Amino acid sequence: MNTLDKKLNEYFGGKVVRKDLTKLVKGNAIVPTYVLEYLLGQYCATDDEETIKQGVETVKKVIGKHFVHRDEAQVIKSTVREKGSHRIIDKVSVKLNDKQDQYEAYFSNLGLKKIPIADSIIKDHQKLLSGGVWCILTLGYYPSDEKASVPWAIETLKPIQISNIDVGEFQSLRKNFSKDEWIDVLMQTIGLNPEEFTFRSKLIQLARLIPFVENNYNLIELGPKGTGKSHLYSELSPHGILISGGEVTKAKLFVNNSTGEIGLVGYWDMVAYDEFAGKAKKVDKGLVDILKGYMANKSFSRGTQVYGAAASMVFVGNTDHSVTYMLKHSDLFEALPKEYYDSAFLDRIHSFLPGWEVQKLRNDMFSDAYGFIVDYLAEVLKELRKEDRTNDYTQFFELSDSITTRDKTSIVKTYAGLSKVIYPDGNITEDEAKELLDFAIENRKRVQLELRKLDETFEEVDFSYVCNSTGERKIIDTLEMLELNGPTTPQTANSGKDNETQSGSEPAVAKPEKLKGGQIVIRDNQSGISYENLFGRYLTDATNIVVTDPYVRLPYQLRNFMEFAKLISIIKTSDNEVNLHLVTNNNEDYIQESKDAFQSMTYSMESVGINFTYEFNEIIHDRSIVLNNGWKIILGRGLDIWQKTGGWFDMNEYLQEQRLCKGCEITFVGK
Repeated sequence: MNTLDKKLNEYFGGKVVRKDLTKLVKGNAIVPTYVLEYLLGQYCATDDEETIKQGVETVKKVIGKHFVHRDEAQVIKSTVREKGSHRIIDKVSVKLNDKQDQYEAYFSNLGLKKIPIADSIIKDHQKLLSGGVWCILTLGYYPSDEKASVPWAIETLKPIQISNIDVGEFQSLRKNFSKDEWIDVLMQTIGLNPEEFTFRSKLIQLARLIPFVENNYNLIELGPKGTGKSHLYSELSPHGILISGGEVTKAKLFVNNSTGEIGLVGYWDMVAYDEFAGKAKKVDKGLVDILKGYMANKSFSRGTQVYGAAASMVFVGNTDHSVTYMLKHSDLFEALPKEYYDSAFLDRIHSFLPGWEVQKLRNDMFSDAYGFIVDYLAEVLKELRKEDRTNDYTQFFELSDSITTRDKTSIVKTYAGLSKVIYPDGNITEDEAKELLDFAIENRKRVQLELRKLDETFEEVDFSYVCNSTGERKIIDTLEMLELNGPTTPQTANSGKDNETQSGSEPAVAKPEKLKGGQIVIRDNQSGISYENLFGRYLTDATNIVVTDPYVRLPYQLRNFMEFAKLISIIKTSDNEVNLHLVTNNNEDYIQESKDAFQSMTYSMESVGINFTYEFNEIIHDRSIVLNNGWKIILGRGLDIWQKTGGWFDMNEYLQEQRLCKGCEITFVGK
């Protein structure tokens, strides 16, 4: 158990669970994670290995004995009949039979329909009336000679969700964790390994939680298949529901005018539309009109009756093309059905998550560490919906006056949601608030940029803010637009405008008349970066090159160094030799393998005119490239600037420009 896991168990004992346990108990049961972790939380919420082992076996028995598999429904029915009553786990929905003046239950897996259920149960659990709820219940069997009688009876019913959580305790215990620790805990809670994600990638993942913690929040995420866009919305919380985009109707979502039944938005905190994209899909234009009204006004009507609701809306779908293709030939909303391809509808989106930045999920991206029981976190997030954090940013920053009311609302709701997720106690520094505000502005600007392509009546907006403490104004741009517009050369210390900075300076690629010193800032998830467009021009005429990087030992780090050596071989003239010296560090686990690798490199580089030498230095920390042509390049992360690729069969393994970067800074010190 690592330090963070120990810390989490120390402060949140009984409320955390090891995240690999769900795979051990799930088997072939088609059941959400929050149901499994609810059961695991009863028996395995500990760090004692023996207790966990026994708990897993107990949960397996509970699942095996009480969970209803569709193909075993008749066996369960027989068991209930023979025993007289039996506890089961199934998804239950309820409808009102107005002819009989009674509520009737429908069992998703067991297949029973129109089973009478007591009014008192419905009064306590009204969500049963919409969409279906996973429950633990006791089902009885009482045969009767009466012709119209139903032998089945629901004796007890309890929705699977934790009750009596203490939000104040949750908030007060947050102070025991640093920002990075808390974010990693949340990543582990949703089943992901934080070591495989950059800070920006973590923010994108955690932004998916905002609809659970912020009322009436409208989020869209479009991106490639296989990135887990919809997984969280079906697995995390009993207060959210994931529905197929093709299943949405006015009656199901809002109100059935024939029966008067309120739809999903009246019962759920979050409604997510899966498979939202698809140009060929047919959509009811009337539904879109009602959605527009609800997303703007937080209400919908039935006849003369107006209903208010707080459900957040999430739209997730797959894109058909790469982001570069869409930006150059169409727009980022191109995959949507034409009825949703409506500027008035899209303007009501508070945040557009860049799903194309999310890597396809690999096995090593899943966590086997400890995290909160997801149902516990879900209840905390539900309680935090009551708090309003939309004005908290004003203690540090002032948004540009040109930002419209709708843009501002979008930005502050995203900021508030992330603040409640990452800083539930409200304790946040200026730098931490800046990270959230930058992200919130970028995700709203992404919507606004695409709206201007769809509708020329939308005017350009200055997405910037002023820092109260310094008076500095910062302009925010989207990462994909920075990449599309092309790289710029490093800026010297006095080349920018006074009191104004641009978010996300780009690496050099175009050849300037004269090389400049200065700094390049590479953002998390940025692409289009290679050693050639970073260093190539500075290596010209250098015959002695010293690379200092304490971390050149793992396979991908050795690959990076060889790619740097390859660049040297391309730039130098064939009749010249270059001396390349590496100063690095190592430990007992890797040193022999590194020596063997460096020896092989020495032989290999000789053939292309590079004299390679190396040394191990235990005290180095700084990272740099020193050239004998007068330039020194200070490397914030060393040569390790890219995120992990998908392996041998991933094109990113072979094309540096296609790889996603880790955030870092590179400084060029000139002659």
